[in-house]
Amino acid sequence: MTVRLLAFTDRGEALARTLAKHLDGEAARCGPDCPLSAWTEQAFSQGDALVFVGAAGIAVRAIAPYVKSKAADPAVVVVDEAGKYAIPILSGHLGGANALARRIAACIGGQAILTTATDLNQVFAVDLWAKAQGCAVPEPGRIKRVSARLLAGEPVGFESDFPLPEPYPAGLTPGSGAGFTVSIDRKDDERLHLVPRIVTLGIGCKKATTQEAIEAAYRTLLDRSTLHPSSILQVCTIDRKGEEPGLLAFCAAHGWPLRTFSAGDLSAVRGTFSGSAFVEQTVGVDNVCERAAVLGSGGALLIPKQAAGGVTMAAASAPFHPDWRWQDV
Repeated sequence: MTVRLLAFTDRGEALARTLAKHLDGEAARCGPDCPLSAWTEQAFSQGDALVFVGAAGIAVRAIAPYVKSKAADPAVVVVDEAGKYAIPILSGHLGGANALARRIAACIGGQAILTTATDLNQVFAVDLWAKAQGCAVPEPGRIKRVSARLLAGEPVGFESDFPLPEPYPAGLTPGSGAGFTVSIDRKDDERLHLVPRIVTLGIGCKKATTQEAIEAAYRTLLDRSTLHPSSILQVCTIDRKGEEPGLLAFCAAHGWPLRTFSAGDLSAVRGTFSGSAFVEQTVGVDNVCERAAVLGSGGALLIPKQAAGGVTMAAASAPFHPDWRWQDV
């Protein structure tokens, strides 16, 4: 977590710099050389967490123009300059502000002031669970439906494509009723969908292939499958394609890292793949997309080679073994 801290007084600055050492963060002092609005804009877009050492009102006004959604916003915590309280004010669960507030309180001997209802009532928090298990939450607005039912003492049903151990958290019952699903497939219903980020996209392409061509191939792959796009964790390919501008731009547009492997490493992958003598003669291995997907994921081929516009794509899924851990993970 990239933590940025901002203070407004001498006493606050001393505390901010102490916290920066504990949190491996960066501390700054608000002033002519560090205007509040400019610091906040940059930290909000580039950092994982913002810590304001000062009044909560200052922090609220500073972040207001940049708040988007609980799925995208960074954690924001306010700490009084006396070091008595650490108060998360934004992205308590998905952004990690509640956990950060607890860390800060432990560092300074203060108290974390949590206001989220599930924490106060010790009720299962589905968004915290999703974060702990590495799941994407494509419809964050639906989280409140699940939490509201649990807080009201009503049963919440869940379905999972992956085995989950018993006993289940209080209030949860397996079934298709109102609640949530855990799947890497697109499901067209009104439940909250939690999508494990376990899929690797393997890509092969010709030299100078454009980003537009790769995007078109990606849309074709999604159209031909039920794969949820939120399940994709990374893109893998052969090392000689690692500097292709179109491929790099495609990965950057989706926020996916690009990993590359040598022809030797790809050739050593065990399995049945769609081999091509031409591809082997050209790059030294009979198949790039399928082998790269399997090697990158460490799992099994999910979608075999799809060819479109000079681009080949395949997808593989890593093993996923969820449990019910959700607090302080």
